[in-house]
Amino acid sequence: GGGGISCVLQDGEVFEKAGVNVSVVFGLLSEEAARQMRSRGKSLKAKDGKLPFCAMGVSSVIHPKNPHVPTMHFNYRYFEIEEADGTKQWWFGGGTDLTPTYLNEEDAVHFHKTLKEACDKHDLKLYPKYKKWCDDYFYIKHRGERRGVGGIFFDDVDSPSKEEVFQFVKSCAKAVVPCYVPIVKRHCHDSFTPEEKLWQQLRRGRYVEFNLVYDRGTKFGLLTPGSRIESILMSLPLTARWEYMHTPPEGSKEAEILEVLRNPKDWVH
Repeated sequence: GGGGISCVLQDGEVFEKAGVNVSVVFGLLSEEAARQMRSRGKSLKAKDGKLPFCAMGVSSVIHPKNPHVPTMHFNYRYFEIEEADGTKQWWFGGGTDLTPTYLNEEDAVHFHKTLKEACDKHDLKLYPKYKKWCDDYFYIKHRGERRGVGGIFFDDVDSPSKEEVFQFVKSCAKAVVPCYVPIVKRHCHDSFTPEEKLWQQLRRGRYVEFNLVYDRGTKFGLLTPGSRIESILMSLPLTARWEYMHTPPEGSKEAEILEVLRNPKDWVH
């Protein structure tokens, strides 16, 4: 039951594809989805094999036209499950991360500092913990690369209290515009070459690989009976490319971003 709204912009002047999903859904957890949650350490006691759940969230993915403007993704969500004895388990999850085609250290520092300020309002331990979680989560194992330069990511957060976690999540969501829009404005009119556009297409191929092979939200959506596939796959870019055995020249700008994706940096110190 429930549903949501998807809004997608395609072929804009600045954004090649940008979308926002808002969803409030409820029903019975599929066997596969429950198995996925148990693998993360959740103790879920089903009644007659059934686990009622409700989930709500807002998510957005923005793929710009210009290869000097990074792709950005954010998602914040709340999940609740009713167990066999009527007790409810709840938790929040989400995060915000940046995926540049080319490395611009100033942009990465601005992005991370803005997210750190949002986290620090609540607890100074949160940013370093969730920054590392982000680097570990957005990892394309078969490539040995992160999807981008990270940000913050967390899941299964259910303490200290529902209201306190909700206030933290709201602070993170409010940081999305100030952490990203200045970067877009700085680079959306930068000139670029066909070669730079090609590299953007190849990097987007990696984005697709992560989302379809590893992303928990995409997997959950695809495993939920009756879910709307167009909304779930909204995160995929309009165009992407896979070239056989493509390796950038040593010392090139393309090789520079790969080095950071293989060895994440501390951007705020």
